[in-house]
Amino acid sequence: MRARDGIFWTAGAAAALAAAAWSARRSARRLPAPPGAPRLVVVGGGFAGLAAARALAGRPVQVVIVDRRNHHLFQPLLYQVATAALSPGDIAAPIRHVLRSQRNAEVILGDVAQVDLPARLLQLEDGSRVPYDLLIVATGATHSYFGHVEWAPLAPGLKTLEDALEIRRRIFTAYERAERERDPEVRRALLTFVVVGAGPTGVELAGALAEIARYTLASDFRHISPESARVVLLEAAPRVLPAYPQRLSAAARSQLERLGVEVRTGAQVTGIDGGGVDVGGERIPSRTVLWGAGVAASPLARTLGVPLDRSGRVEVRPDLSVPGHPEVFVAGDLARLVQDGAAVPGLAPAAIQEGRHAARNALRRARGRRTLRFRYRDRGTLATIGRAAAVGRVRGVELTGLPAWLAWLGVHIAFLIGFRNRVAVLLEWAWSYATFNRGARLITETAEQRRFADELRGPPPPDAPGPVTGAEARG
Repeated sequence: MRARDGIFWTAGAAAALAAAAWSARRSARRLPAPPGAPRLVVVGGGFAGLAAARALAGRPVQVVIVDRRNHHLFQPLLYQVATAALSPGDIAAPIRHVLRSQRNAEVILGDVAQVDLPARLLQLEDGSRVPYDLLIVATGATHSYFGHVEWAPLAPGLKTLEDALEIRRRIFTAYERAERERDPEVRRALLTFVVVGAGPTGVELAGALAEIARYTLASDFRHISPESARVVLLEAAPRVLPAYPQRLSAAARSQLERLGVEVRTGAQVTGIDGGGVDVGGERIPSRTVLWGAGVAASPLARTLGVPLDRSGRVEVRPDLSVPGHPEVFVAGDLARLVQDGAAVPGLAPAAIQEGRHAARNALRRARGRRTLRFRYRDRGTLATIGRAAAVGRVRGVELTGLPAWLAWLGVHIAFLIGFRNRVAVLLEWAWSYATFNRGARLITETAEQRRFADELRGPPPPDAPGPVTGAEARG
């Protein structure tokens, strides 16, 4: 046998073995749980919960995933739905469809109201109960208004598709109302957009708002100049993206200001109402205020009766289990674990790693084996600001501008669930980059939302001029 033939034979054999291994793994995913297998319930279908469920494919365990919504949401791109760059279906996938081939998994659509640890039961809002042998809680986080719950309806945050659609409605309704508004002061308030909080969500929202004003809507209106819209980003900390290194924070601020965003650091918001925002003694008139300043853990954590931190997160053990209840694990934004002197960050990669690790440890617990410590592997963070503008740190290398933006694109495409979503998002981004267009500029408004908007505006003063009508505009 010639050496070349031997090489080809070896390569072919390796390829055949790899194909057989892949086929075996795929077949294993389709195996149902054996009779008497332990029942492992996962609460939450986000990054951590879905990663946990998928990690148990083909394992001798009955997996039940419970979520109040029927879809997994790719939250890092939620701001692009809020700013009309993507449609909701581009970043969401039905949980049942994702797990359709995993025969040992089932899905329950329900809202968990309470966890009964002694009885090993989940109490759902509709009164039904879900028993478990092992439990992974991964219900994530919600908005935090730092004790000012009255600000919530005035300054929506961004955690769900409903939040994104409401923000999109407010943004584009503001331009429509400004087009017909005669009073210059009211028009300026309508065209002033305030974003509270300069973390990744706030920075991304502010950059997208500036691009909408200066590019997307520049030629769409006849009585206003969208380019004159004012975008104000408020941050109480001394710099934007405070969790990022100083150099990246400075680069992010510079890129935001080049887009026309008015960045204010050390700006503590003291009041929000229907007419604007108070920052200390200064008043910023605005009819659209968006919140990106803080998060709090899901309230379900309080029903566990275990130690929580100031944000309501569960203080988990090194193996991600709950103190005193080794059969219960917590993963994702709901868990607080200190590693190397700092808490594991509330990011999608960390949640995915925690979900997989919790699943492995739950399986080890079911088999009577010792669980393993969790170790977060930080592969970097990225935040986009606008067209070819971003900052990030990938494997210790700091990136800014176009390289960071390209890295951000690649990472987010790779992490999206489903081939269809990856293709759809890639095509939308290519079209938007080439044309500056945002194709999902739809205003959807319910009667309740219209009533609330009317209450915020209040009755017009007796001598106020009416809105510009179509006939007046033509005449």
